[in-house]
Amino acid sequence: MQKTVEKTEPKLQELKTRLTEIRDIEAATSVLDWDQATYMPNGGAAARGRQISTLRQIAHEKFTNPTIGQLLEDLRPYAQSLPYDSTEASLIRITQRQYDRAVRVPSEFMAKLSRHRAESYTAWAEARSENNFAALQPFLEKTLEYSRELANFFPGYDHIADPLIDTADYGMKAAALRSLFSELRSQLVPIADAITSQSPADDSSLYQNFPEAQQLAFTEKLIAQMGYDFQRGRQDKTLHPFTTSFSIGDVRITTRVYENHIGQALFSSIHEMGHAMYEQGISPDFEGTPLADGTSSGVHESQSRLWENLVGRSRSFWKYAYPQLQTIFPNQLGNVSLEKFYRGINKVERSLIRTDADEITYNLHVMIRFDLELQMLEGSLAVRDLPDAWNARYESDLGILPPNNSEGVMQDVHWYAGLIGGMFQGYTLGNIMSAQFFDAALSNHPKIPTEIEQGNFTTLHNWLKMNIYQHGSKYSADELIKRVTGSPLTINPFIRYIKQKYGEIYTL
Repeated sequence: MQKTVEKTEPKLQELKTRLTEIRDIEAATSVLDWDQATYMPNGGAAARGRQISTLRQIAHEKFTNPTIGQLLEDLRPYAQSLPYDSTEASLIRITQRQYDRAVRVPSEFMAKLSRHRAESYTAWAEARSENNFAALQPFLEKTLEYSRELANFFPGYDHIADPLIDTADYGMKAAALRSLFSELRSQLVPIADAITSQSPADDSSLYQNFPEAQQLAFTEKLIAQMGYDFQRGRQDKTLHPFTTSFSIGDVRITTRVYENHIGQALFSSIHEMGHAMYEQGISPDFEGTPLADGTSSGVHESQSRLWENLVGRSRSFWKYAYPQLQTIFPNQLGNVSLEKFYRGINKVERSLIRTDADEITYNLHVMIRFDLELQMLEGSLAVRDLPDAWNARYESDLGILPPNNSEGVMQDVHWYAGLIGGMFQGYTLGNIMSAQFFDAALSNHPKIPTEIEQGNFTTLHNWLKMNIYQHGSKYSADELIKRVTGSPLTINPFIRYIKQKYGEIYTL
């Protein structure tokens, strides 16, 4: 065994060196993406698209170099001799999976796709502010064309969306998601109907004048208390909040502020903090390798939704945080009771905007998008007809009609800066997983809610770091869920959580 290690070590080190170089290029690309979404002047859009395209092509060419393929082949016996969950075996296994996928896609395609995505994002930002879907239509048609082309680099799929879904949520397919979402929908719709037939919660206290600077100062103080490390991150404003990681030591979040609504920045910041603490908690040993990522879109969303909802919208949390918020905004909230505020932030209603939706109807928003993605990829829905299809689904599923396309089909950035397919299922998977993970945390540490009420988030944060964060992408989502909770993915903890929490607020 010693001779095998000695023989293998140089090749393993060469693989790591090459992977780190590629990660550095990808990080530089992410810096350009972050700058485009935060500070870049509009005049830089064309050049930025070219710059991002160039770097992504270089990174793709370096990763698909046959030398990496040969190194992985040479290291295969070594990996098979190690325990499955060892760092070295996991690195070789995950890199092999990503390599096998990458070599199917030409570098020239990745370059033109990257350039198009950068140009499309800029077009979206402008068209959205002007409620001008017609200006976006040709960009979205090109995105659909590229999405189909990318999927077809992976023949043999059951559904054309499968390769795109697999990129974000490895192992998931359209058919399985349709079944899972149907099961979830059958549980949620009756609950939503029962609640929305009652008198709505009074959330008027959330809609007052809350100056931006004070909101940002409060959110930054709060997320620092919850565990976000500002020595390894920062928060900036953007149109559509996101998290980006340049390294384990530099994980940044963004938020957006509405001065007439306290909830927007507050919950956007907590949501993105959840993503960022996951990335900050990855083992430092994984730096510069494919293991230094979250394992899937769904697992990543489980962490943002866990902190945003199961913690950030809980009564325990606001028993601690609300007095601080009242101190910052005494005129607005000084005479608003904790109970009224708590009910306001958990108001259930049929609403237009996914990111503002409550925990029950949120998943209905996601299912609409998922279904429309599949229809566009299948060819049964043309891009020109997308706004009408969107509006029809909102009217039938949520009983509400968007007044314009900016609040309708143009509200999310995903299709305009990414792909069509695989963009949205992670949000609902994350909601389901968040409750399953939180249940496991409470089983091990039943006093977590009491600690949160006292402003102590350490036990929960440490449990998440130990059981989820530190592993990065070492395990697949299925493997991680079974490892952490002892059972496969199930909607039962989420439905139980929803019924318990909202049954106490409303009559169910």
